[in-house]
Amino acid sequence: MSVADPHRMILTGENPFIRLTEKDGDPNSTDASFWRIVFCPAGPGHVLYLKSELTHGHWHIYSDNIAMARWLQQTVQGMLNAELKDQSIPVTEAAFSKSGDPRYFWTEYVSAHDAEIALTWYDIGEPLLIHTEPNQPPNGRPYGVCTVLVPAMGARLTISGQQARGQPWKREREGRPFSTCALAFSESWTEPR
Repeated sequence: MSVADPHRMILTGENPFIRLTEKDGDPNSTDASFWRIVFCPAGPGHVLYLKSELTHGHWHIYSDNIAMARWLQQTVQGMLNAELKDQSIPVTEAAFSKSGDPRYFWTEYVSAHDAEIALTWYDIGEPLLIHTEPNQPPNGRPYGVCTVLVPAMGARLTISGQQARGQPWKREREGRPFSTCALAFSESWTEPR
């Protein structure tokens, strides 16, 4: 029996996310999907897809590899959020850095000509290892994923010193404590061969 995943790996990297609301169950007031890609067909790099009241409810994309940002929109990110399939959303050139220890807190920094953005996760929970196959019920997503999800019960996002409203909310995933915000490390996505 082979221990290798039988599917084609299309990307590997990290995809921490922040989803904030002022009231539990409301639509997201901030939706941030950050990617640090080590390998994909469009090369390595970083990208932040961000929509918030701080962006006046419009999507902003920041990246150091526009080809990779667009490839993600056509594939995994576009599948995760259909609004981001729109290739007409401008991509702003940015520089990226990080700090922290994911056992306690983690911060991703995005520096662009028009904004200084910081995404911070804290009050860290116990990691979960998730592995799904392409087209697996109940969602039937065309891609599979193997990822380490680290829930964060606390998170904040700032743009040029202004903090986004809202907060993370407690959830359960696979019967374990989770949150609307998480660090997703060692993340690899696959598609059928």
